Amino acid sequence: MNNNRNIIIDYLARVEGEGSLFIKMKDDLVQDVELKIIEPPRFFEALLRGRAFGDAPDITARICGICPVAYQMSAVHAMEDACGVRVEGRLRALRRLLYCGEWIESHTLHIYMLHSPDFLGYSSVWQMAQDYPDVVQRGLQMKKAGNAIIEFLGGRAVHPVNVKVGGFYKVPMQQEFVSLAEQLRRGRDNALETVRWVAQLPFPDFQQDYEFVALGHPDEYPMNEGRVISNKGLDITAREYDDHFIEEQVPYSNALHSRLKGRGAYMTGPLARYNLNFNRLSSLAREAARSVDMDATCRNPFKSIIVRSIEVLYAFDEALRLIEQYEMPEQSCVSLQPRNATGYACTEAPRGLLYHRYTIDEHGIIRDARIVPPTSQNQKMIEQDLRGYVARIIQLPDDELTWKCEQAIRNYDPCISCATHFLRVHIERA
Repeated sequence: MNNNRNIIIDYLARVEGEGSLFIKMKDDLVQDVELKIIEPPRFFEALLRGRAFGDAPDITARICGICPVAYQMSAVHAMEDACGVRVEGRLRALRRLLYCGEWIESHTLHIYMLHSPDFLGYSSVWQMAQDYPDVVQRGLQMKKAGNAIIEFLGGRAVHPVNVKVGGFYKVPMQQEFVSLAEQLRRGRDNALETVRWVAQLPFPDFQQDYEFVALGHPDEYPMNEGRVISNKGLDITAREYDDHFIEEQVPYSNALHSRLKGRGAYMTGPLARYNLNFNRLSSLAREAARSVDMDATCRNPFKSIIVRSIEVLYAFDEALRLIEQYEMPEQSCVSLQPRNATGYACTEAPRGLLYHRYTIDEHGIIRDARIVPPTSQNQKMIEQDLRGYVARIIQLPDDELTWKCEQAIRNYDPCISCATHFLRVHIERA
């Protein structure tokens, strides 16, 4: 009897990008797991070389339509670092508000449209909407609120155009926030209900001993800036990133795999931020977490959907705080002059830590660029999760096993285009 079996899924919706997964099993043991990114490289770093440093925010925003703000913010912070300038005060607060908008729209898209169908047994949100129309409508309204922040401050909801090195091209007057604030107050109520709803989903009992890596900030839940920290002793500046992290090419993927030197795979993203910064959440977000029995520590990657919902609630709460305290800056940007230098920055994209490094000359021309997105950082950890998880459910029929593997990958909300359509799954049983 031939016990070899192959399963191929040509296309998996509800993630962004193209890739495949190969799992080889023999005698009910997992032999190999390969997360293959088959989308061709996009060469954004090469595209940036030779361009003016002020072009970086607009170019990097095109890396991703879901999280363009993260790329813009990392680019402007790194360029300002190269120029020896820090943007503080009211302009910094506006940047944080813009980031809140992206967290809301990106996380809400993932929670309602991409991941919750897995837990409820649907192949798409369109099927889910037949049975949960009010739930899906709530998600759409929340995403619309996040988009409204980005459009209001960024000029448009996708690939915003109002961000520049040093600040913004234009800043709003205080009275312009009135209608937006009302929309966000409704969104905050929906976000609280979202935490309660996702906490009732069925979660596998799966724990891992992760090294969580995220930004840490002494005064706030990290978004735009902070030190790079971990639960296992890492505590560095963005300038030291290259000394501690390395990217490697693997033969089966077009995307580089990142690891901590001498330590291996690590996790970045909402679960890492939550575990490292729980006490920096707003009181409303902390209370909501505790109300659904979420401790300050969570090592179950499937519960990342709960953590995302808590971060959405926090982002609404933080956005409203920033609006209530807003005073119009005297200038829309700070003045700066390029110099021959290298600038570094790390920010927290919705999916995790995002690193940018740029070298510019005295004329402001970009001579070198390096961008490390969160999905490429998580790839090794995704593979490690799959090895551990598949070993527990290896006796399942291939169709059910495939479904579970896809769900485990979607725990990370991978944005594969950022890292280089997904997913072709190939399971080999020997």
